[in-house]
Amino acid sequence: MAEKLMKTLICEEKSGIRVGEIPVPKYNEKQALVKTIACGICNGTDAKLIHHKFKGFPEELYPLTLGHEAVGEVVEVGAEVTTFKVGDKVLLPFVPEDLEYYGVHSAWGGYSEYGVVDDPACYEGYEGPECAYGQSVLPDDIDPVDATMIVTFREVLSSIRRFGMQAGKPVAVFGCGPVGLTFIRFMSWLGIGPIIAFDIIDEKLLLAKKIGADYTFNSGTCDPVAETRAICPDGVPYVLDAVGVTGLINTAMGMLTDQGKICCYGISPEMDMHLDWSQAPYNWTLQFQQFPSKIEEGEAHEQIIEWIREGRLNMKDYISDYFDFKNILDAFEKLEKKQIAKKGIIVYR
Repeated sequence: MAEKLMKTLICEEKSGIRVGEIPVPKYNEKQALVKTIACGICNGTDAKLIHHKFKGFPEELYPLTLGHEAVGEVVEVGAEVTTFKVGDKVLLPFVPEDLEYYGVHSAWGGYSEYGVVDDPACYEGYEGPECAYGQSVLPDDIDPVDATMIVTFREVLSSIRRFGMQAGKPVAVFGCGPVGLTFIRFMSWLGIGPIIAFDIIDEKLLLAKKIGADYTFNSGTCDPVAETRAICPDGVPYVLDAVGVTGLINTAMGMLTDQGKICCYGISPEMDMHLDWSQAPYNWTLQFQQFPSKIEEGEAHEQIIEWIREGRLNMKDYISDYFDFKNILDAFEKLEKKQIAKKGIIVYR
């Protein structure tokens, strides 16, 4: 008997993407089948995978399915599942890796019409698949389409915690795009600061100042090290790269206080660089947060939900475009042309 098929977004072996069909996921007694409601477009992960520049995905893994910011509704549950019930809205349904079954590899597969979630209650401690600990049930009062933003929110908050950023400590931030602005807003709420923000687009700097940055500078027309040292003569304990440009690491060294840390969020398309620490203090740390822990994301979930319910965090502030799944190729063409101002979301009808 032929397997039931579903549509998905596939990244090709050479270049480009297409909508194809693969089998609807199988699920075991510890998993639930989820029908996708929406999936956020990630300008970092998705774009790098499409251009074959994402660390950990060599050429031999193509073609592969894309998408890692999905929200869906549980439609079937395995015999041992207790965390999920039919009708629940859940974060992060994925298409498991199974080349023999699907015919393509999986880069999470969130743009598929169906995915699966794993029930952490079926395992002792943290012995289950790591993704299970980030596959949270959404409260009924949270819009499941806009809730794709919660994936980004949790990644940012868990990364702030992972970097060890502390209240009352200054930080310099490179990049005031959607991710950088989220960092700035959350750091402001957590009392981390003063926050010194840099970007090359003045409009982004105005928004950064509005949502919590104490100082903003156009790094294309100023010396970031000099501006930072003018505010914090001894340097700052944290410099955050929210852009993913490796060259910023060398610039950041001159901004650090002793024992300071350069915090790199996301994966750069370039995997190497010349590291010149002549301007760095004697003691410093370079920390990459390339792939946030799903366990730590899950631990950040309640704080994010609390901020949303308090009205402090409005998901729509971060979203500029919605696309029907039938127009997903058009959406990615707009992404490539930088015509999506904030977050774009693929919606499944």
